[in-house]
Amino acid sequence: MAAGEPQAKKLKLEPKQLSENVLFGMGNPLLDICAVVDKDFLDKYGLKPNDQILAEEKHKELFEELVKKFKVEYHAGGSTQNSVKVAQWMIQSPYKAATFFGCIGKDKFGEILKKKAEEAHVDAHYYEQSEEPTGTCAACITSDNRSLVANLAAANCYKKEKHLDLEKNWKLVEKAKVYYIAGFFLTVSPEAILKVATQASANNKIFSLNLSAPFISQFYKEPMMKVMPYVDVLFGNETEAATFAREQGFETEDIKEIAKKTQALPKVNTKRQRIVVFTQGKDDTVMATANEVTTFPVLVSDQSEIVDTNGAGDAFVGGFLSQLVYDRPVTECIRAGHYAASVIIKRSGCTFPEKPDFH
Repeated sequence: MAAGEPQAKKLKLEPKQLSENVLFGMGNPLLDICAVVDKDFLDKYGLKPNDQILAEEKHKELFEELVKKFKVEYHAGGSTQNSVKVAQWMIQSPYKAATFFGCIGKDKFGEILKKKAEEAHVDAHYYEQSEEPTGTCAACITSDNRSLVANLAAANCYKKEKHLDLEKNWKLVEKAKVYYIAGFFLTVSPEAILKVATQASANNKIFSLNLSAPFISQFYKEPMMKVMPYVDVLFGNETEAATFAREQGFETEDIKEIAKKTQALPKVNTKRQRIVVFTQGKDDTVMATANEVTTFPVLVSDQSEIVDTNGAGDAFVGGFLSQLVYDRPVTECIRAGHYAASVIIKRSGCTFPEKPDFH
């Protein structure tokens, strides 16, 4: 037996062992309420089959009606939390490789969220307050489309000085090597994003951001462009990319051109070239680096296997980040992103089996 021992040790060293809190995410924690609905329900609330919006006055009754009328499932959600959850699932070990910050209410939904984050082995440190209830997101599913209506509630109440600035929390930020924040958080705390982004840039760590939704580029352009010089990896889908291009006055509708121009935007940390990654649903994923624009075919799924595209974009990012923390080549990160997305779309909500089958 003794003879085999060095061999066993050697094998253990093969994949680089990650430390806890190597990946940091900050965003809007929401409890997802998912249900398959009908067209009448979408029409009643003026929803498009494939869209994401913030709840307005007219959507007040939507959440209750959804729970009453349809069979619902609850999941820990919110774009960034979904991505770090998927990254943690892909990483597997150690538990708590991923950290997550966000704001919740001191209520029943908040307790469910804490439990769900723990089950996903994510090291969630929520800022808890009692003014607003925990945020919810209705995922109204019709065939393979999904319409998301988010009621941010508590998620909107994140306070940098009451949470991020606390020494014990900031230490967790400093432990990370890779940072990810969805653009949605620009509506909540641009100053918290900037603090994390400038810290990452100053220490030559990787800061990544997501365009998240067309309305972010349109109505939160100023805070977004303040953060952009610190962005090492930018994610988005084809609609978000097109809106971003229009707002920037790029005068092109070609997604490869948009990726190229976005890659070339001013950047603070010149030691790292920005990488831009745009997904296009079932069409090729586009990646722009300083030298070239490349496309990658997605993993082809039998259309009949698609249950729900809800969370596919978040899953792609999670898969991508799971390899980025190991410093693996970008092509490998994209492959992992496609793998994660292909698993998620065959299930309801942003959920996954116990273990990934990614090699």
